[in-house]
Amino acid sequence: MKENLNIAILASMEAGSEIMNVYDSDFMVELKDDNSPLTEADKRGNEKIISYLRQTGIPVISEENKTIAYTERKKWTECWIVDPLDGTKEFVKRNGEFTVNIALIENGKPMLGVIYVPFTKELYYADVKKGEVFKSKLNSHTTPISEIIEKKEIISPSSELNKIRIVGSRSHMSKETLDFVEKIKKESQKEIKIVSKGSSLKFCLIAEGAADIYPRFAPTMEWDTAAGQAICEAAGVKVISIETNEPLLYNKENLLNSWFKVSRF
Repeated sequence: MKENLNIAILASMEAGSEIMNVYDSDFMVELKDDNSPLTEADKRGNEKIISYLRQTGIPVISEENKTIAYTERKKWTECWIVDPLDGTKEFVKRNGEFTVNIALIENGKPMLGVIYVPFTKELYYADVKKGEVFKSKLNSHTTPISEIIEKKEIISPSSELNKIRIVGSRSHMSKETLDFVEKIKKESQKEIKIVSKGSSLKFCLIAEGAADIYPRFAPTMEWDTAAGQAICEAAGVKVISIETNEPLLYNKENLLNSWFKVSRF
């Protein structure tokens, strides 16, 4: 497990380096079949990650490699779930709020999670079984594992009692999400604050105590949430499906998630 985590960390940083090379260039934006944006950074990041994860012998589900039939996938007891560039809309806007997401799944549940923020060189990583989750602020995309470990800080959710910080998507705030926020405002006596953030950084904010609730009443795919769920669960925060009232599961026949809520309460 430790070796797999180290490989995922190195893969995320290598992908981050490729992504920033594109970010700093005059890049082109394509549209995928669902009208979501695709850039050279998505492609390069995916290639780097796959080249690292291949050495583990564990199959990979990636946003850029999502056509593997369920008849094959359902036989897997473990797999990697990868989003090489989560928050492509934020990448195109050049606001820095995009991430590299890598998660190791066992029997449908996240066991390891890595989220790397290439713009700020912040790294979040977690081992769910051990209940360990850390954040490291790096100097470069080539920081050695030994230095990452030296720089690590344990993160944990907030214990603040007098306010509720609700984090929402920078680019995908749905009517249902806005209605949820209004309901909380009406029912709670606490101070309510709205925090906007792109990509899987929303999970990280709750895990490190900078936000309290992340309601998601809009479509997401498994690669959008797997690493973030691992980070949160290792920190003692649940990512609960609105449909089943159970934690989100992975490598499903349909890779689309149900609506969900992340909360420290």
